[in-house]
Amino acid sequence: MNATPVVTGLGITAPNGLGTEEYWAATREGISGLAAITRFDAEGYPARLAGEVSGFVPEDHLPSRLLPQTDRMTQLALVASDWALADAEVRPEEWARFDLGVVTASSAGGFEFGQGELKNLWSKGGQYVSAYQSFAWFYAVNTGQISIRHGMRGPGSVLVSDQAGGLDVVAQAGRQIRNGTRLVLTGGVDGSICPWGWVAQLAGGRLSTSDEPDRAYRPFDAEAAGHVSGEGGAMLVLEDAATARARGVRIYGEIAGHGSTFDPKPGSGRAPGLQRAIERALSQAELTPDQIDVVFADAAGVPELDRIEADALSAVFGPRGVPVTAPKTMTGRLHAGAASLDLAAALLSIRDGLIPPTTNVDPSGDYALDLVIDEPRVLPVGAALVVARGHGGFNSAMVVRRAAD
Repeated sequence: MNATPVVTGLGITAPNGLGTEEYWAATREGISGLAAITRFDAEGYPARLAGEVSGFVPEDHLPSRLLPQTDRMTQLALVASDWALADAEVRPEEWARFDLGVVTASSAGGFEFGQGELKNLWSKGGQYVSAYQSFAWFYAVNTGQISIRHGMRGPGSVLVSDQAGGLDVVAQAGRQIRNGTRLVLTGGVDGSICPWGWVAQLAGGRLSTSDEPDRAYRPFDAEAAGHVSGEGGAMLVLEDAATARARGVRIYGEIAGHGSTFDPKPGSGRAPGLQRAIERALSQAELTPDQIDVVFADAAGVPELDRIEADALSAVFGPRGVPVTAPKTMTGRLHAGAASLDLAAALLSIRDGLIPPTTNVDPSGDYALDLVIDEPRVLPVGAALVVARGHGGFNSAMVVRRAAD
């Protein structure tokens, strides 16, 4: 089937904005959501900053019966899904249930929920462990809960490749559209800002230990020293372009190309796989590098990883050959939610003709990147490349472009 997957709905829960327009307004203006952790006492930990979704009250958005059986990241995902469907003018009850699918990304599952139940087991006994522990912690829980909430009984799956997963799921959803599914709700919403999740992240050795929100996460800066972690992400409604046009709804853009690779074993001496992933995404989109107007970078904030990404971009686009931005400096790295949020930002850039800035970064000339800093850059955006890497060697790249009339 020659269906063309397009995005018709966005739902965002981010540290610097609840809802698509609130997030986009803050991101355009360079307003950060990074601050000292409030969700637990982090004083004794070496990293104490995070991008928390502040002002989120699940009782304001979800039925009370769902609250005791869901982790915070699932609650954020359910609300983002509700908003994405509403944005796409989709009322699931009016669609055939097997025409609707759900594909989400995950990195850790419901860590905070699991921590609470382990505490009950250790301090009180097994009879105090909730039956909901059987699924609330699980990687696939967001797909399951979204499917149940909206009666979406078509293809359902979850991909686990850390930040790369936020793009990989959209590619998988696109394949389901091409296979005949009429609509797929996809994306990543993640987060594990709790002591158990935090020590797991600390073990990776990439969290910034700075206590200054405006200096802790500075990718491509000579003083880069790790990243700030965060929670939240974005959900997207994908459907076939012909279906969307028949419904008469707004189309944010087309999913034009995707490439994914895996890095070789560390110390092997072989080249990283990121450049190949970018080239595959461009090839599938049938676009040349000069047709890409902006790159949304992975922006690890770790010098070795920043170097790999900058070299890959220079090899494909030439030194300073394309505007590059990393608005995640305002949200932190959201794990499975990060790339989905970047993808949403890329589509909003196409809509508004504006590239959001990278904040708090003094770019090092050694990277030869045209990094958009401090202020948004106004220019027509017809096509954007989003890059994401997951811990452990996952690389993913996706091209989105303005949909044909």
